[in-house]
Amino acid sequence: MHHVATELASQPECWRRAAELGVQESAELPRPGERIAVVGCGTSYFMAQAYAVLRESAGHGVSDAFAASEFPAGRDYDRVVALTRSGTTTEVLRLLDQLRGTVRTLALTADPRTRVMSAADDVVVLDFADERSVVQTRFATSALTLLRAHLGLHTAACIDDAESALARPLPEQLLQSTQFSILGTGWTVGLANEAALKMREASLSWTESYPAMEYRHGPISISTAGTATWMLGEAPEGLADQVRATGAHWEAGSLDPLAELVRVQRLALALAEARGLDPDRPRHLTRSVILGSAA
Repeated sequence: MHHVATELASQPECWRRAAELGVQESAELPRPGERIAVVGCGTSYFMAQAYAVLRESAGHGVSDAFAASEFPAGRDYDRVVALTRSGTTTEVLRLLDQLRGTVRTLALTADPRTRVMSAADDVVVLDFADERSVVQTRFATSALTLLRAHLGLHTAACIDDAESALARPLPEQLLQSTQFSILGTGWTVGLANEAALKMREASLSWTESYPAMEYRHGPISISTAGTATWMLGEAPEGLADQVRATGAHWEAGSLDPLAELVRVQRLALALAEARGLDPDRPRHLTRSVILGSAA
């Protein structure tokens, strides 16, 4: 069995532990009213997008998300939160070094043996969610669960939905599709971006992601028989009918959006295995991107 299969299946238990930590570690996490930026690379950047929208929408204060390499110099924040599974990603460590002494920083990581432990002012370790696979699943969703719990937006129903996501058979239409579009609104746009990345990384599937309302503005032209459009969260009125009219399969997300992401992870794994690919070691990728000797 591939590592990623074991790791994605362990998410309900990881989420339980992360939710508890989200309350226990409240002193280290952003306080209501703080202006914050959340940064990461790849999967962590997309989780940052989701969290930033959740936090600001819940009235906790200005919350922006950036790829770590694109952080705007001179922007005024009370705290910068960095998501990094490995704790060794070059862009994240460089940014933390640049920010030292100018703004308080917090890192969420899976590995307490790396330099991020000293690079950030505060660190929250989710070592129980660390992974052997290159492709991230449980660390990313556990980190977001921790942050949702800290905002008071996590419930036991989220974990129930994750268990349902692992148990339900995947629709045959998805397994037979040749191209995928994944849509979100609000905080689930970040989840859609991450879902599309999982499909590309693990199964080399042609997959795109969009804000749901933007899908009508051009991208819907690629929808046809043999393609699938998957909505994470509630769909805008009329969109499902428009997609079905193209001949494409419409997959309506009925579970908590984070649990729907688990379903996408399962699809990526199933397609990878059907195509003879190794989802633990996707081509051209490593567990952490380390540039030269900078990290």
